[in-house]
Amino acid sequence: MTKKFRRAGSFIIIAALFASCGDNKQAQQQKAPPPPTQVAVATAQEGDAIYYDEYPATVTPLNQVEIRPQVSGYITGIFFKDGQRVVKGQKLYEVDQQQYKAQYEQSIANLNVAKSNQAKAQQDADRYTELSQKDAIAKQTLDHAVADLQASKMQVAAAEANVNSVQTNLKYSIIYAPFNGTIGISEVKLGTAVSPGQTLLNTVSTDDPMAVDFAVDQVQISHFALMLNKKENPKDSTFSLVLPGQDIYDYPGHLVLLDRSVDPQTGTIKARLVFKNPKQILRAGITCNVRVLNNNAGQKSLLIPNKAVVEQLGEYFVFVVDNNKALQHKITLGTRIKDMVIVKSGLKAGENVVTEGVQKLRDSSAVQVGQPKK
Repeated sequence: MTKKFRRAGSFIIIAALFASCGDNKQAQQQKAPPPPTQVAVATAQEGDAIYYDEYPATVTPLNQVEIRPQVSGYITGIFFKDGQRVVKGQKLYEVDQQQYKAQYEQSIANLNVAKSNQAKAQQDADRYTELSQKDAIAKQTLDHAVADLQASKMQVAAAEANVNSVQTNLKYSIIYAPFNGTIGISEVKLGTAVSPGQTLLNTVSTDDPMAVDFAVDQVQISHFALMLNKKENPKDSTFSLVLPGQDIYDYPGHLVLLDRSVDPQTGTIKARLVFKNPKQILRAGITCNVRVLNNNAGQKSLLIPNKAVVEQLGEYFVFVVDNNKALQHKITLGTRIKDMVIVKSGLKAGENVVTEGVQKLRDSSAVQVGQPKK
């Protein structure tokens, strides 16, 4: 029995020794620092940054007019095809002229009667004036004759005014194109009853050149004002247009105006470009993007790869390698240019930023720099 107890005790001591050794090894492993993270880096470099700023925009005509009648009646003539080009003074619509022609003829007849009465009153006034000089008639008779003459003159003036009014209505019964441009689809058909100033007949707009409007942040007003005052080369590509299919429009544009005031709700101001449109590609209402060339001549920009940037809660960071440690730097970004991005602040030229292995890092993580992947 004594031997058995001795053997059991030996086994317990040996097991305790092994357990003790295992705990020591585990504690040593817990105390050992993790191995450095393998990373690749790129150097922040200064360079010329030529890029485009893009703004959502809308194509709009330089001039556009809604065609509405100025007299009432029925449409008796339409003298164009929907969507065709029209020239200034071209006949577009005709409103029934019968009533206006009849009114005009009646007004002319009334005018002739008034003129005839005036001529008779003039003769009477002349005759009574001559007799009055010879004291052959009473002065009251002459006064009546002169008053009748004045009344007849006023009747002639009223008749002439009526003729002008009716003639104007007759003139307005035919509607002409106000300028060269393109007319839309007619809103009325033959026989439609129209009312002055209320019924929309059609819309005419200019089509070459075309305007493109876009909103500019108020902080950029001075920059765009300088471009507005600058004499531009007609072939300059400072302003270009990206069509809805992502095609670049063939012709460059030029800046013609900045609106008179800033919209207080959005903090933006409207800018207008003008583009040639000989092929009729630009149509009113097209939504597109304006590209504005941003070339800061003589100024260098700090560039790093896009993949080095980490976004956290709307802020941007990079990891800068210093003495085999990755230090987190908060940065302010500028415009992205293909696979690079401009850094406005938070980084210096020559500093190495981590481009691969970023997801494994925390501030002050130990790193081992390797060759970047190609």
